[in-house]
Amino acid sequence: MRGPAEAALLLDAVMSVGRGLDLPQVLRRIVEAAVVVVDAEYGALGVVGEGTRLTQFLPVGVTAEQREAIGPLPEGHGILGELIRHPEPLRLVELSEHPSSYGFPPNHPPMHSFLGAPVRVRDEVFGNLYLTEKRGGRAFDAEDETVLSTLAVAAGVAIENARLYAETRDRQRWQEANSEIVSALLGGADEAHVLQMIVDHSSRILAADLGVLALPAKGKCLRVAQASGQDAETHRGLVLPRAGSFLGAAMDAGDAITSLDVVHEPRFFEGPPRWTGLGPAVAVPMVTGERTRGVLLLARVRDRPAFTGAETEPLLVFAGQAALAMELTARRESAEQIALLEERDRIARDLHDLAIQRLFATGMTLQSVVRLVEQPQASERLLRAVDDLDETIKIIRSTIFALRTGDTGRAGQGLRARTAATVEQAARTLGFQPSLRMGGLIDTDVPAETAEQVIAVLGEALSNVARHARATAADISLVVGKDQVNLTVSDNGVGMSGHSGSRSGLDNLVRRAEKLGGEMSVGESAQGGTRLSWRVPLRLS
Repeated sequence: MRGPAEAALLLDAVMSVGRGLDLPQVLRRIVEAAVVVVDAEYGALGVVGEGTRLTQFLPVGVTAEQREAIGPLPEGHGILGELIRHPEPLRLVELSEHPSSYGFPPNHPPMHSFLGAPVRVRDEVFGNLYLTEKRGGRAFDAEDETVLSTLAVAAGVAIENARLYAETRDRQRWQEANSEIVSALLGGADEAHVLQMIVDHSSRILAADLGVLALPAKGKCLRVAQASGQDAETHRGLVLPRAGSFLGAAMDAGDAITSLDVVHEPRFFEGPPRWTGLGPAVAVPMVTGERTRGVLLLARVRDRPAFTGAETEPLLVFAGQAALAMELTARRESAEQIALLEERDRIARDLHDLAIQRLFATGMTLQSVVRLVEQPQASERLLRAVDDLDETIKIIRSTIFALRTGDTGRAGQGLRARTAATVEQAARTLGFQPSLRMGGLIDTDVPAETAEQVIAVLGEALSNVARHARATAADISLVVGKDQVNLTVSDNGVGMSGHSGSRSGLDNLVRRAEKLGGEMSVGESAQGGTRLSWRVPLRLS
């Protein structure tokens, strides 16, 4: 029988195993405690996965150099597999003499005596404790077996506590992540930002080294929209067929699929080599009703723990909730877009039926009055008023055309709307709201290429004001004449002499103007700051 010192050592080991709540630390403590209480030189804990395969193997007593020389971790063959197939304590004087002995790989330290015991969490065999080489060249005895079995029971309780703690913690993390995604969608965040949030949250919660999100593409393919983590650049933008790809298999299954070693997974062979250094992986579809909006894949580096059912189930729920939030937001945006188009159509009808007709009638009345006016100056003023009314009618017709034909996407928005949006966005950086004046047939007369340049120049000019001018006010003017577009940006800042920054930004604006056959000038504004004038013709000569 063991004495009081050994009993105290066992009690201390049991207490130390039960202290932690972080599962990886608990598993490490179990092995370290087992080596101490039975006085073994080497120890390990193997976590059992599918069949007789080990999803995790934690050795103690073997140096990092020795592990590197030994090579891949064991897969559950030989004596290790014997304990998996028959989860009962096993004690051997000589390992090599057992019928299931599989031998050791090259560079493996010599081992003779062996003691193993299963670790159960309730009625489930979580894994096995393996101890070899009783110190002093002795064999493990029955008391060692009893001690190890006692420690295994305590280990099972500690593992269950750690699991429950991890599940509770992760449940809260999943809820918080889902709330953030819903808030971002309701706040108007673009799809790319939301998809990246989904990848980042799931990778963080499940401690994945790579996260990938793919969306359905034409021709029964999948396009990788977001990727982050290890070698993410080799995944971004990939277009993969659903058949023969890991992502496609999850989409077709409509459920989570896992792999213990994605590099050597025979089921998935499509696409360029991109899994180097990775091992365990899981892919889940993002399903709403009968529609799959995408597929989320997570992977860990080789030799890290496999994804468990306790991890994949909430991941599948999270992916579904994210997909549902995206679906509801898309429907809401569609409804809002329909309402917006109907309102635009109503405004266009009112402008055409009411405003234009009244202006036209007023112009006709003024023209008839001109013949009755004898004074030349009064007659000239009336004719100018008629011309102004004609120009106003053209502008209204341009607005009606933009309301009825404008695309709903950003690229299809009229130059007026894009200019206003650019100024509005710059106000956040400037710290004040610039004034904006627009005139002429902006949406109908300005070619698409010129419109793109106008927006780029305006953005760069306002960025310069924010970075260098130290201004408190700015005025923007965009006027389209008969043959020219004139963009002016003025501020009340320190002026050109007040900063010594690089002129590369201004030179870029000059080149943009010259490319379109125009010019740019910079001078002092009326408020003492800087005035930038950018002018280009409507049509290249």
